[in-house]
Amino acid sequence: MANPHEFKLNQMKEAIKMLGSSTEKYGDPTYQRFLIDRSMDPKKAAKMFVEWQKWRSSFVPLGFIPNSEIPEQLEQRKLFFSGFSKNGHPVWILDADKYYPVKDQDQYKKFVVQFLDKAIASGMKGKEIGNEKIVAIIDMQNAGYKYVDANRLITCIKIIQTYYPERLAKLYMLNMPWFFRGVWKMVALALEKETLDKLL
Repeated sequence: MANPHEFKLNQMKEAIKMLGSSTEKYGDPTYQRFLIDRSMDPKKAAKMFVEWQKWRSSFVPLGFIPNSEIPEQLEQRKLFFSGFSKNGHPVWILDADKYYPVKDQDQYKKFVVQFLDKAIASGMKGKEIGNEKIVAIIDMQNAGYKYVDANRLITCIKIIQTYYPERLAKLYMLNMPWFFRGVWKMVALALEKETLDKLL
């Protein structure tokens, strides 16, 4: 007899098929991420998974975001790989004082997706399992007020919430300036509790 977790996993897969999608391409760890994110509700997890598939095929049709599509974002050189956490998760640092105002919103979203894909891939040991997580650090040392954009931060975290469930192990925010407290109150209102619990 299947245990309760396997039972819900099977229910989710059946719900995905009922929504007209396939379950052959991904392994159980991928489906489990969506189940956990949707509080183990198979139908909600299936809906989220199918919506993710549709988004992925339309927003990342090549399977990756080419550098040629995000030149302005890459010029800023604001992301750095910093090794692995004690739990084996890849650690990435964002230098906020190089986080210049966004001119092209679509390019910024593609940059976020490219970063997340590369960050997740940096934690893989060979083939993707589906449950890889990352640790992100935002260092706000020397970040002036003009670099702090609530809408941009909300956009980034919402992409993680909506399309990368259970990929974020922790998000650390270091050297926060005094004025960021007001900005953070705006950001926090847009985030789910599960995401807020991962922010330190």
